[in-house]
Amino acid sequence: MKTTKNRLVAITLGAAIALAACGGDDTTTQPAAEPDRAEGGSVFVSGSSTVEPISIRVAELAKAQTGGAVLATVEGPGTGDGFKKFCAGESDVSDASRRIKDSESELCAENGINWVELEVAIDGLSVLTSPANTAVECLDVPALYALLGPESEGFANWNDADTLAGEVGSARSPFPTAPLTVYGPGEESGTYDTFVEFAIGDLAEERLGDDNDYTRADYSSSGNDNFIIEGIEGSDTSLGWVGYAFYKAEQDRLKAIAIDTGDGCVLPTDASIASGEYGFSRSLFIYVNTDEAASNAGLRSFIDLYLSDAGLATVAEAGYVDLPVERIEATRSAWAAAL
Repeated sequence: MKTTKNRLVAITLGAAIALAACGGDDTTTQPAAEPDRAEGGSVFVSGSSTVEPISIRVAELAKAQTGGAVLATVEGPGTGDGFKKFCAGESDVSDASRRIKDSESELCAENGINWVELEVAIDGLSVLTSPANTAVECLDVPALYALLGPESEGFANWNDADTLAGEVGSARSPFPTAPLTVYGPGEESGTYDTFVEFAIGDLAEERLGDDNDYTRADYSSSGNDNFIIEGIEGSDTSLGWVGYAFYKAEQDRLKAIAIDTGDGCVLPTDASIASGEYGFSRSLFIYVNTDEAASNAGLRSFIDLYLSDAGLATVAEAGYVDLPVERIEATRSAWAAAL
């Protein structure tokens, strides 16, 4: 049975802050009250737990640089849940580990929410296991489909997926005869959506038809990336996926599985993610309500800082990969044009 242990982490500056991507204890479990957004210095950021550590650091920087004149509240319920709030006019900024969906954009339009998309970092969706799992070093996309796709429901052992892996053309089976314990994000997460896009969608559509682009349901899912990491660490033959920063912070206790998307096995590293050699590289975004930005000087200052050299320096601090210069300039130009 699929289990869910959602986390709603809200950080109000001036309170103690737990930075999950740095490997700190996940002690902040109670959501802070949403700010009074009528106050010019208040900013409310919701959305991706992957992007959350970057936004937290920028919020800290904003408080320090403005002496508390700009205060940001940051929470990470997931990209999908963040867009629900954003498109309902309940947040100023939506952190996202994927692009906005057409259905979400339509909801924003229906509610009169105008926005700008700003790319802020590069992530490498990381497929992980325990270091004790010496039998698995690399997986290709068909193998991931066989282990984690909709047709793998009920597979309790790695080798249960052997026949399906052969059918879909994997070069990475047979798999070990060992328990298969799976941990990953839930459907509210952009990291879930991105994994489906990278590893599941094409084969699911080919074999099962439209509307079957989802993972198996019988795994331990959570909106808390630390819960996923702990689950993967706690099982010798585990399998799971999270954003790169969460792997990087715990890489002494985790093993990244190299991914073969057609050009050989590549591990997630800063260099392979930055170059795009790692096939599961993806962009991270923030979406800003441009009408709110027009009326809220504090929000404009917060985004200006986010896109400054000092703000973008927090990307590497949070464990992600910096955008190349030309993409930084494109982001800054998009923000300037939106004002």
